[in-house]
Amino acid sequence: MQAILPGWPLLSAFLAASFILAVTPGPGVFYIVTRSVMQGRRHGIASVLGVALGNLGNAVGASIGLAALFALSTLAFTIVKYAGAAYLIYLGIQALRAPLAQPSEVRPAPAPLSRIFRDGFVVALLNPKTAIFFAAFLPQFMSAGATPIVQSIALGSLFVAIAAVTDTCYALAAGAVAPLLARARGVRSLGRYLTGSAFISLGVFTALGGPRNGK
Repeated sequence: MQAILPGWPLLSAFLAASFILAVTPGPGVFYIVTRSVMQGRRHGIASVLGVALGNLGNAVGASIGLAALFALSTLAFTIVKYAGAAYLIYLGIQALRAPLAQPSEVRPAPAPLSRIFRDGFVVALLNPKTAIFFAAFLPQFMSAGATPIVQSIALGSLFVAIAAVTDTCYALAAGAVAPLLARARGVRSLGRYLTGSAFISLGVFTALGGPRNGK
């Protein structure tokens, strides 16, 4: 029976490299931290789950050749890249258009968890750099003799799991400061503008380049 994962020396190198890459901030981490600070830990965790599912979709896509399509077709890469950037800008505009908090409010009415999950999923999925990253990164740790697509999906899933753990730490840490910010006078109005501007800036940055590891 062929092993799904490579031997321990190669696997340990994969785990170490995955952890280093997972803790490096990218669009997904930025989205998670922003949601956690503005709306608390529960919404941060929902965004973690959405981003993880989007990353898993990219890992599976890379395993079945989607990344090869992106590498060969500039048009396909460009379409998905700009779709993701446009969605980030859309989130920023929505944040800027949100109603101002009333003086008596401690926190705004939170967005539904399902919408936070969906937005995180779309932000992660519509980032073609992630699929290309998986296509370039995973083969370095695959052992000879194993079924390539099976081992690629297994390694990709393991990377996503590691990233989900580190993303959760980001969400919990960011969520911990949310109550302090909520008590600060005027922080809600300022936070709306900062969040909207940050998402719009991230969308522009994603369109022009963005993190090399895609996360």
